[in-house]
Amino acid sequence: MNVIKTVPGHSRRCLDEAALQIDRIETLRVDAPTVRAHKLSNTELSQKAIVIVRVTLKDGAVGYGEGSTLGGPRWAEESPESIQSTIETYLAPALLGRPANRFEALAALMAKAATRNTAAKAAVESALYDAVGQSLNLPAAQLLGGRVHDGFEVIWALASGDVDQEIEEAQAKLDAREHRRFKVKIGLNEPRAEIARLAKIAEALPGCALIADINQAWTLAQCNRWIPALEEIGVALIEQPLPAGERANLARIAARSTVPVMIDEGAFSLCEVAEAGAVGAGTVLSLKLVKSGGMMELKRAAGIATAHGMELYGGCLLESGIGAAAHLAVFSTLPELHWGTEHFGPRILARDLTLSGLTFRDFRIECPTGPGLGVTVDEDYLLALADGHWRVATA
Repeated sequence: MNVIKTVPGHSRRCLDEAALQIDRIETLRVDAPTVRAHKLSNTELSQKAIVIVRVTLKDGAVGYGEGSTLGGPRWAEESPESIQSTIETYLAPALLGRPANRFEALAALMAKAATRNTAAKAAVESALYDAVGQSLNLPAAQLLGGRVHDGFEVIWALASGDVDQEIEEAQAKLDAREHRRFKVKIGLNEPRAEIARLAKIAEALPGCALIADINQAWTLAQCNRWIPALEEIGVALIEQPLPAGERANLARIAARSTVPVMIDEGAFSLCEVAEAGAVGAGTVLSLKLVKSGGMMELKRAAGIATAHGMELYGGCLLESGIGAAAHLAVFSTLPELHWGTEHFGPRILARDLTLSGLTFRDFRIECPTGPGLGVTVDEDYLLALADGHWRVATA
């Protein structure tokens, strides 16, 4: 459907914003099973709780977004229930009836309607970009400045806690030419045992880059004691070893470590990213929509980190293909994504929530090229997984 019209007496065409008005915002909660248990320092899950947002415009274009959590409010304060409630009660009423293409204005309205609630805001904004892109027949990346990259090296997470199973899993990924960089989730057990597990994985996977994700599980004293062991094993990157609020201590660790240290949970807002960069709390930043609260804010976070000399890493929260596509739309427009991305979420789900649009090939994930987010959502499967029906938000 055409939302570009020619003004009488003018050869130049202009946007018909009336056709792009937000007509409907709906939410759906689903629990998507995973192929195996995924264990972190503070939680374990075998199914992924996801909130899907569906935005419909006046012209009939439909866009989807994803709000993600890990085990409810254990990773951050939002839960699937709070994400859905915040969208329905506060965010949607502020947006209904407004032109969906005014992304900055809509982000400002959401910021006024709710503080933080970044997963909820990111889900809505992703759906807006998808809907507008569908209406204009443009990829979301084009609305964000245009693509620089067509794809990225993709990292796989080893997180079952069973070292023999993890080695077998990693070798299968290597043989299939799907992954050759692996993030190992440690911190669930005492450090000595985790170091032994990591060393065994490193020995079994020569030539593969390993990332040690400690998920805030260690104290400063444990970092001083055990990070030299990680250096000796040869890990390529250490992720968030300390609790999120300890940015000053993380700066001390980063200054001493010969291995790059990445900040993740310790830097959500733009102010926190700037503070982390200013004090040296990590030399790498993990970029996530669930932290930044939107696609434009994610680009801003990347710019702030880069200005402080930090490298960029494409983080994930086990999103389905919907959330992965939204991240890739942003990542593809960045001048550089130094560490590639870990958007393996569509592959750890027993079945993805999309039917097409994402391609994994030769250790890479390709950026979707279709309109909007570039993926086709599996509506039937969503409803089969759902806790009920689509819930319509009202003004």
